[in-house]
Amino acid sequence: MARRAKLRSQLIAALSDAGRESSTATVLLHTAIAGRIGLSASDTKTLDVLLRQGPCTAGELARHTGLTTPSVTSLIDRLESKRLVERERDPRDRRRVMVHPVLSRIARFAPLYGAIGKQFEEFFGQYSDAQLKTILDFMTKSAERSRQIAASISKAKSRSQSLRRGPRSARTASAK
Repeated sequence: MARRAKLRSQLIAALSDAGRESSTATVLLHTAIAGRIGLSASDTKTLDVLLRQGPCTAGELARHTGLTTPSVTSLIDRLESKRLVERERDPRDRRRVMVHPVLSRIARFAPLYGAIGKQFEEFFGQYSDAQLKTILDFMTKSAERSRQIAASISKAKSRSQSLRRGPRSARTASAK
């Protein structure tokens, strides 16, 4: 039994190390892709969110990307200046501004992304359907877990910033 526990511990440690390496390699890949097309990695990932989720508000993009709302506003400004996104009033609620991807402009990146996709398709060919299902399950659950952890870190950060600023009434009183 101890031998089995030791093996499991070693496998989990190796999986953790491989996950860290994969994360780093993915960040480097996205940075290289973004650099090739004249954008930042945050820009390309935001475009990816818009392509997968559809039009979003700046607040929704902030939640999807983990960026602050002011950072997202600057990011949208950059993408809009490159004509990759457009801001449009929500026809159902004119107070809301929706950010839409400009598909005709984004399409120029298709050859690069298509070549990368083809390389990964070839790579996936070495796995059986059962293995692919396991990998898909792991990746889906891992992404969800990462989003949950990121959200809890963001909440803890905003709580600690609130505590450092102190209660609103104390700041108001000291300003008088």
